[in-house]
Amino acid sequence: MQIVETTNEGLKRAYTVTIPAQTITAKIEGEVKKIAPQVRMPGFRPGKVPANLVKKMHGAAIHQEALSTTIREAMDKLVADNALRPAMNPDVSLGEGYEEGKDAELTVSLEVLPVIEAPSLDGLKLDKLVVPVAEEQVDEAVARIAGQQQRFETKDGAAEDGDQVICDFTGKLDGVEFEGGKAEKQPIVIGSGRLIPGFEEQLIGLKAGEERVITVTFPEDYPAEELKGKEVTFDIAAHEIKAPAEASIDDDFAKELGLESLEQLKNLLRGQLEQETAGLTRTAMKRSLLDQLAAGHDFEVPPTMVEAEFAQIWQQLTHEAKHEEDPEAALKEIEDEKDDYRKIAERRVRLGLLLSEIGQANGVEVSAQEMSMLVTQAAQQYRPEDRQRFMEYVRNDPMMAAQLRAPLYEDKVVDFLIEKAEVTTREVTREELQAAIEADADADSEAKAAPAKKATAKKAAAKKTESVEEAPAEEAAEDEKPKKAPAKKVEAADDTVEAPAKKAPAKKAPAKKKAAAKEG
Repeated sequence: MQIVETTNEGLKRAYTVTIPAQTITAKIEGEVKKIAPQVRMPGFRPGKVPANLVKKMHGAAIHQEALSTTIREAMDKLVADNALRPAMNPDVSLGEGYEEGKDAELTVSLEVLPVIEAPSLDGLKLDKLVVPVAEEQVDEAVARIAGQQQRFETKDGAAEDGDQVICDFTGKLDGVEFEGGKAEKQPIVIGSGRLIPGFEEQLIGLKAGEERVITVTFPEDYPAEELKGKEVTFDIAAHEIKAPAEASIDDDFAKELGLESLEQLKNLLRGQLEQETAGLTRTAMKRSLLDQLAAGHDFEVPPTMVEAEFAQIWQQLTHEAKHEEDPEAALKEIEDEKDDYRKIAERRVRLGLLLSEIGQANGVEVSAQEMSMLVTQAAQQYRPEDRQRFMEYVRNDPMMAAQLRAPLYEDKVVDFLIEKAEVTTREVTREELQAAIEADADADSEAKAAPAKKATAKKAAAKKTESVEEAPAEEAAEDEKPKKAPAKKVEAADDTVEAPAKKAPAKKAPAKKKAAAKEG
């Protein structure tokens, strides 16, 4: 096999590869010997069909398989002999004049990963902005739970706003009962807003043992098609009227929740509040860390990786824009700043390569057990009958596995860097912490298009600039093999965009909403 380099400019490489005809012929003969024992033909005993007849019957398929195998082996040799680290799958084309019995002339073009000097981890300084949990916040959280656990006591007299009415009701459309519109001894809290507009208000004044007919109109956006915008009646029969009882926040209240004491409940709530702000604290530290890395490293990145990353960002943006109140204006807005989003993609790729280099240089890795947990968690998004098929799909598709692994890999590298950094802890308010995060976003010159814009898509893009999740280089650098992740569920801000994963099982469908007096 002859390999001639034709281009070596920056990260671009190109080669011509000549595969001798005899190499392909030998591969064909090997394929014939491999399949001959399985070939059946009238007049011949199993496995005794002559090689020339096997080739006559299956020649085209055998030649194609042999040629494909030979090309794959040639690409492996090209990569190994030239110590290449492809950024993406090489572009390989076979000369138009090729036919069986002739040398195969290949044209190969690709981009390689840049050589990145191991970054120095000295001098990293981070502020850890911690929000202490005030006792008043804990008390408010306890009070909210007490409000949700509202108890009611039977009362005499008519129902008032805030009272609970225990009643039977039967809904009728044009005098005929409709499905989902009937209940017995249903507790309804007047003013809770859980039922369709006008229902609860018409229960005011109702007494135990009293019957009443009310008229309501279903909303135009009600899920049940046959009830949208329709005026219906409900026959009401009240069994009992209850007034809200004042909740005693004490150990007995905590025991009703399955805990040992009120102090235990407060400790649990205090931990939850601390966990909520801990997420914001880490976001601020991570953004500051990535900004420091980005400011200290400016190397060329493979254009194909940038384009692939930009395509994911652009898909997210256009999806969000199409769901805005004014889709045309939102699409125009993101189109006007397309170059800014391309810079965001370039920043993400550069940071991804940098984090990958740091991770590999310092032995950061995702264990087999962690990977197994990731796959199991991802499988929960699918219907039970499809989960095993999804797990097999991931096991057989390195690109999909890389997608699942990348966010965790990134987080582990970030945690490693935070441990190495000089960290100064400061107590701040939640408002000050949020302001610090937003100020960092505003100061990021490559994400100027993101903050304080009207379009939701832009807010999503702003969030994407803070993270290098699915770090594009992680797998390529690790294996020195080109990988390109297929489209997937891309997380940005608190929203998700569902994109097709090739041949992955369909995700479980949401449960159908049942028509009833309850709205939505």
